[in-house]
Amino acid sequence: QVRLVESGGGWVQAGDSLNVSCEASGRSISTYTMSWFRQAPGKERDFVAGIRWNGGLAHYADPVKGRFTISRDDAKNTVLLQMNSLKPEDTATYYCAAYAYGNHVPYAGNYGYWGQGTQVTVTP
Repeated sequence: QVRLVESGGGWVQAGDSLNVSCEASGRSISTYTMSWFRQAPGKERDFVAGIRWNGGLAHYADPVKGRFTISRDDAKNTVLLQMNSLKPEDTATYYCAAYAYGNHVPYAGNYGYWGQGTQVTVTP
């Protein structure tokens, strides 16, 4: 069992930066691909960014490329999403997810563990 707890969400203005963190417990995340997904009201849950368990290759959804950076610290069992140049369309609940030995990074159905989410609101 992997328990994931997100933190760091909040209200910011367009153009601001914000970091959201994911702290894992119960098991080391070293063999898990770790990703962030987001869901806005009335919309589906979308992939945002992921970082592989083997080698740390990062993947990003097109809307966030060049603005968001995902990183992981396996020793601390944490994952960080740094978000820069935030836009109102980034407003959503952000979820951390874990996928054991994951290769198909963007597909939510592959992830066995999810956090409860943290709200990010970007005002114009």
